[in-house]
Amino acid sequence: MSMATRPDTQSPAPHVADSHDLIRVHGVRVNNLKDVSVEIPKRRLTVFTGVSGSGKSSLVFGTIAAESQRMINETYSAFVQGFMPTLARPDVDVLDGLTTAIIVDQERMGANPRSTVGTATDANAMLRILFSRLGTPHIGSSQAFSFNVASISGAGAVTLERGGKTTKERRSFSVTGGMCPRCEGRGSVTDFDLSAFYDDSKSLNEGALTIPGFSTEGWYGRIFNGCGFLDADKPIRKFTKKELHDLLYKEPTKIKVDGINLTYEGLIPRVQKSFLAKDVDAMQPHIRAFVERAVTFTTCPECDGTRLSEAARSSKIKGISIADACAMQISDLAKWVHGLDEPSVAPLLAKLAHALDSFVEIGLGYLSLDRPAGTLSGGEAQRTKMIRHLGSALTDVTYVFDEPTIGLHPHDIQRMNGLLLRLRDQGNTVLVVEHKPETIAIADHVVDLGPGAGTAGGTVCFEGTVEGLRGSDTVTGRHFDDRASIKETVRTPTGALEIRGASANNLRDVDVDIPLGVLVVLTGVAGSGKSSLVHGSIPAGAGVVSVGQGAIRGSRRSNPATYTGLLDPIRKAFAKANGVKPALFSANSEGACPTCNGAGVIYTDLAMMAGVATTCEECEGKRFEASVLEYRFGGRDISEVLAMSVTEAKEFFGEGESRVPAAHTILTRLADVGLGYLSLGQPLTTLSGGERQRLKLATHMAEKGGVYVLDEPTAGLHLADVEQLLGLLDRLVDSGKSVIVVEHHQAVMAHADWIVDLGPGAGHDGGRIVFEGTPADLVAARSTLTGEHLAAYVGA
Repeated sequence: MSMATRPDTQSPAPHVADSHDLIRVHGVRVNNLKDVSVEIPKRRLTVFTGVSGSGKSSLVFGTIAAESQRMINETYSAFVQGFMPTLARPDVDVLDGLTTAIIVDQERMGANPRSTVGTATDANAMLRILFSRLGTPHIGSSQAFSFNVASISGAGAVTLERGGKTTKERRSFSVTGGMCPRCEGRGSVTDFDLSAFYDDSKSLNEGALTIPGFSTEGWYGRIFNGCGFLDADKPIRKFTKKELHDLLYKEPTKIKVDGINLTYEGLIPRVQKSFLAKDVDAMQPHIRAFVERAVTFTTCPECDGTRLSEAARSSKIKGISIADACAMQISDLAKWVHGLDEPSVAPLLAKLAHALDSFVEIGLGYLSLDRPAGTLSGGEAQRTKMIRHLGSALTDVTYVFDEPTIGLHPHDIQRMNGLLLRLRDQGNTVLVVEHKPETIAIADHVVDLGPGAGTAGGTVCFEGTVEGLRGSDTVTGRHFDDRASIKETVRTPTGALEIRGASANNLRDVDVDIPLGVLVVLTGVAGSGKSSLVHGSIPAGAGVVSVGQGAIRGSRRSNPATYTGLLDPIRKAFAKANGVKPALFSANSEGACPTCNGAGVIYTDLAMMAGVATTCEECEGKRFEASVLEYRFGGRDISEVLAMSVTEAKEFFGEGESRVPAAHTILTRLADVGLGYLSLGQPLTTLSGGERQRLKLATHMAEKGGVYVLDEPTAGLHLADVEQLLGLLDRLVDSGKSVIVVEHHQAVMAHADWIVDLGPGAGHDGGRIVFEGTPADLVAARSTLTGEHLAAYVGA
């Protein structure tokens, strides 16, 4: 047999290009990670788990995804990079085998009042083009259907240089936009309660204004006294009509006060610009309280809340205007688009139909395109961002997800798992930070971080398969198959919160009595109307303290001590012990280190390169002036107190000569929600999602209210932390509070005294109460989707 024809029994040597099947990460020291090294298989689904604050996000988002994005950004020219967010290189020794990362995080969508589900997903842009081509009567380009474009026209003379001569020509222009002129494309108009703006029995100089930040001690006092439009020493009730008009409504007018050029503007236009341009959820608490007190939002009578001009609403396709299309439930809109057969716009229809079908497939078919983006929950916002990646032809991409199951009913989690597996099967690397055992179970590879949170975490406790994790002695392994059992006995209600005729969003005239004095769980598939029931229908004056999912807003100067109000009693205690001003003990005020202005670090901006933060040499990162650190309380200076963990500080302020009861109370609440390991001075920007939610819960626990409404408090919590949360809820109920929890976690359902289940579906298929009763009755009946999943969970 000749050599040429002999079959080759040896397989050929693997191609060198196929040897890069791993993402190798060695020596990561980002945030609390302690020289972590992992190897992650490509084109597989890897789940990162561990208790909240163990370092999962630091590894996945702060290291792998951040470095991938930074390297892609570096391929652009310096000019383009100047317009992009600058990313610092993570503190890591080796990062090998990275691919392009697409990040789908939990951040709520921008809460701009003009942003809707349609504008955020490009579905509106395609609809506008569709109506500008097919709508009758034809009213203009796609701009004519946009509620963010105002109609304007103008004319005038323009000067042109032609052939060495200067000539003047008359030109006119007009832009046809779709914005409703009455509400300026917001869908609602505002009425002002002037009694909340000022006390009319006082003069301006006596402090009549009650608007936050509008004190007459600073510039406002100089402007009112020097403008000449009104008498700042006369009580407001004695103002003439013109003076009152100038105080409230005057257009911006240039004035000169003490030789300085200033602008005078009426209170109402100023409040509209400074407060009402923001979404209510994005405001600081004291400003939000003012806005809720002083401003009533009513649906615009001219456009009926559609935000669109009359012309935009008059152009129709098959009897449907763009306003009707955006108000439809997306699943119905998808059917309508599929029914349009118009070859001239076939590619556009195909793309629009695919986008709308993706909404339905991902479980968001119950939304409508005109839903304000700021009202979406964290889970809905994340799934909305996923839509553009479904059906993408890209392969060998790294998709990074941050708890994609947040806000999902167990029934919806199965669907989400299918989507994650589909992305993997297209040849992509899928990295998921997750706590739910249902999603951990589908992983090809698991990385468990821990063993604790904060400084007690930051190491890899386990790496391997799901079966290996089950058998491992890690916190996740031990709790992986935990199943809460249904309570033997339930508490007896002390009363009832009556909700009658609730019809917010998709609710169908719901009447329900929510028992008080017990732990009530509201559940149902995503979009069934749970949040509409508790946030939109509870009667005013019921003494309700609501803890939502909104993000905590805080800069790198904010920390748990400033956010919870803990720093106030501590500053006062230091000031009293040393006989000095409390302001000295604030790093944002008089006590700040002059070199770094109390930031602890000095930032050097390097344009398109990542900025450099170096520890301040003067204060060595302590943030305070050296003279302030000489003042002591209980043997510690202020920087040492801020470096303490909550647990240490609780002991320190709890007894002996350093006893501060006000501080001890706040610290006890922080420890109760499981944040004992946080240091008081840790910047809020470095906290994980679960930590922020619990910090918010701790601050709300101080509020005087008999009824607590918690919106998915298990979001971002590890299986082991859920037990602690249940203990906290029990303590709240036992102390005489009523607790209503909107939740999908079966452990919380099993622990409830009473369950209200909404459904049966989402959107217009939901909005009804399908079950009310004890968890045991729900499991026995198995009459709803929730009942079936809960029965399977408790093994009934």
